[in-house]
Amino acid sequence: MPLPRRWLTALMTRYKGSSLLIDCGEGTQVAIKEKGWSFKPIDVICFSHLHGAHISGLPGLLLTMGNADRKEPLTLIGPKGLERVVNALRVIAPELPFELKFIEINGPEQVFEINGYRITAFRVNHNVLCYGYTLEILRQGKFSPERAREQGIPLEYWNPLQKGNVIEADGVTYTPDMVLGPARKGLKVTYTTDTRPTESIVKHAPGSDLFICEGMYGEDDKLEKAKGYKHMTFREAATLARDAGVKEMWLTHYSPSLVRPDDYMDKVSDVEPQDENKPKKEKKSRAWKKNKQAEKKAENAPCGRLKCVLMAGNIKPMPTSEKRLRQG
Repeated sequence: MPLPRRWLTALMTRYKGSSLLIDCGEGTQVAIKEKGWSFKPIDVICFSHLHGAHISGLPGLLLTMGNADRKEPLTLIGPKGLERVVNALRVIAPELPFELKFIEINGPEQVFEINGYRITAFRVNHNVLCYGYTLEILRQGKFSPERAREQGIPLEYWNPLQKGNVIEADGVTYTPDMVLGPARKGLKVTYTTDTRPTESIVKHAPGSDLFICEGMYGEDDKLEKAKGYKHMTFREAATLARDAGVKEMWLTHYSPSLVRPDDYMDKVSDVEPQDENKPKKEKKSRAWKKNKQAEKKAENAPCGRLKCVLMAGNIKPMPTSEKRLRQG
């Protein structure tokens, strides 16, 4: 359930003027509006599974996108049954000025190439059919004028080849690999929620610049409850992040009973690196950790050219004036 200053699950990314959404829980529109982003450029919405907490915000969002005069088709990706559930929710949004295109995922893993993203859906372990997603923006190799000259490629073909086009002229075929170096590192974000730790997560998360993972329970003594409901504890999520070697992890999808997730962040920081030869980090005080966590939440910084915002499960920093009132 949504709480004051905390909404249900959703992630939004933007790349080259096109927006992508993963999940659309209650309060998603509020979060987008607070960020100052637009609804109209949302071209793709992926759904992890079809529980209400992850899809209940969709009818209102569709109406808002229609009111924004969107005409382009909207692609919806999710588990089998997605089209049936969305059509049922559209009782209150029966007429839209744009087409809905449905893609229901087949099997344990499927890859989609859409609007510059490579989207990999992979099955995770929840009490209904559920998928995690990896978003990648691939970067081609650097253009090499030297290689183009060596192969006698006419100058007017350099730009099209650099953009990935194949050129046929005078009986000769020129391909991009003739003028491009090895692929460069792009950007990678992995999103998993409503699941137990799985091998599929460990398989797809490595190398992620950002790993967004559910942390339903902060308390270690709720491990059996997490297993029963097919969720994770903070410590389990941190262990996954360590094993996958990700650069950064964001926790999301807290239990409604977990009002102050910061109180359990030591469960995350206590997970040691796998390399036992690495020197252990100096233990920081609880107050120091809380201050650093508050600073990090306030930043909401972009991830390179792919701008990301975790819109649900996060707790917005309390204004200083309000802190003083509560402390006073």
